Amino acid sequence: MVQKRKKPKAKTKDLPEIPNKLYFGISEVGALCALEPHVLRYWEQEFYQLRPTKGQGNRRYYQRKDIVLIRRIRELLYERGFTIDGARSQLMGGNNKDLNASKARESYDKSQLISQLEEVLEALEGA
Repeated sequence: MVQKRKKPKAKTKDLPEIPNKLYFGISEVGALCALEPHVLRYWEQEFYQLRPTKGQGNRRYYQRKDIVLIRRIRELLYERGFTIDGARSQLMGGNNKDLNASKARESYDKSQLISQLEEVLEALEGA
């Protein structure tokens, strides 16, 4: 059986610029954020901050602030590895164990990198 390879997800910095418009449809937002429409609809249930305007026939209309929020959620989930609960807590500015552990890990990585760079610098100066 042949397995299909999934496309690597685009990084937030690689996403297209948000056009200067008032409202965007769900398919436009999906293209701007590299997400499928069903993911956006699911996130509306999980993140209370994400509430697009609904027009005729319950069509969703997103504003620029919604797209910025979606990109932030996407970054937290896909790039930084947060769970839905962790991302929700991060958006609310709360402190939870996952967030604190993530910050501690980042701090440790930075201090470890600095000490390694200092060792390399000393070795180069001594050569």
